[in-house]
Amino acid sequence: MISEDEVARVAFLARLSISPDETKRLAAQLSTVLQHFENVAKVPTEGVEPLVTPTDIEVFWRADQVETWANAEVAVASAPEAVGNLFKVPPVVG
Repeated sequence: MISEDEVARVAFLARLSISPDETKRLAAQLSTVLQHFENVAKVPTEGVEPLVTPTDIEVFWRADQVETWANAEVAVASAPEAVGNLFKVPPVVG
């Protein structure tokens, strides 16, 4: 079981400010998560080969092809959206 002191220490190291109620709740939740991992660790896996993927996937490699454009306008002409001479893409961080 994870103690409230351990949660408070990790919060301090992560520069997080959490209340005593949050500390108590997080200690209980993290203990539950670790109990689930302990249960998974008890599953007998002797003789089971590790998998890279759960299915047999055939690797498909293609040769890279270099394309050159006369200018930026030609390069972005086929883009779904462009702003000036730049490709418009969805934001990565919301």
